[in-house]
Amino acid sequence: MTVRGIELTPEHPVERVADLAGRAEAAGFDTLFASSHYNNRDPMIALARIAGRTETARLGPGVANPYGVHPVRLASAVATLDELSGGRAVFGIGPGDPSTLRNLGIDRERGLSATLATVETARALWRGERVTREEGPVEAVDAGLNYEPPSGDAIPAYVGGEGPHMCRMAAKHADGLLFNGSHPEDLAWAREQVERGREARPDDRGPFDLAAYASVSVAEDADAAREAARPPVAFIAAGTAPPVLDRHGIDRDRAASIGDAISGGEFSAAFEGVTPAMIDAFCAAGTVETVADRLAGLLEHADGVVVGSPLGPDPERSIDLAARALDAAEGTESA
Repeated sequence: MTVRGIELTPEHPVERVADLAGRAEAAGFDTLFASSHYNNRDPMIALARIAGRTETARLGPGVANPYGVHPVRLASAVATLDELSGGRAVFGIGPGDPSTLRNLGIDRERGLSATLATVETARALWRGERVTREEGPVEAVDAGLNYEPPSGDAIPAYVGGEGPHMCRMAAKHADGLLFNGSHPEDLAWAREQVERGREARPDDRGPFDLAAYASVSVAEDADAAREAARPPVAFIAAGTAPPVLDRHGIDRDRAASIGDAISGGEFSAAFEGVTPAMIDAFCAAGTVETVADRLAGLLEHADGVVVGSPLGPDPERSIDLAARALDAAEGTESA
């Protein structure tokens, strides 16, 4: 499975998100992810609505985390979605956004171990097994599901992350990596990590997909597209590891202050703190032609792309424009 996906954020009412999903499927996106943050609408409820508004696209959380909801409950939710959608579920799982998890008093301890344990637990439950884990970041005692999803344990599990160990773990154990990156230099680095992880990948795990989970903001007006990019870029910059900030020449203290503003609910201040250099590093923003060039650069290193938030100043129009940009990047249509 190679992803040509899009992220839909339940910051909008669920009915509008479902309408956007239908539009995205019609535009040629084959995988629909709903972002998972406590301060937006519930992604699983949105995905249930999306399932009824789409026919062929895969759909799932992008990404859920193993802290806010017990991993066994997450596995059951994805299995339910697989049943509801006729076998179209995909499981996006990762440590989660540190800025918003701090609001819940959650420390992302042992993020890699918790993510891997969640994937392994989910697969066992989907096979109809009962699971006991009495040590480690995920605990369960004789847990099992009373039903099996149509796809069984073949539901694709995509790890969301960008650290070196997370990239390598995904390449060894998961079906794909949703790498939070919008710059070719970052994807080139991710490819190196993935290839190191694939050296230890069991032969029976099947193919692996490195997908650039790229923030995209596209519009006919380049300035409007860049302005719309401020909110997601603020969240990305706040959660980006210092070495990546250094790679792009971004001040660590400024990124940290943006994270503090987000955690404190001071979103306007956080968004105003975003610099042009942050937008250039963490978003493919501009016209169709500009975005197509950036996506083509990503595809030199990635197998596929997930077009992520904000999409653009007008989500409906931006979905169509993003599809055009991705077509051009893939060489199937001129920008």
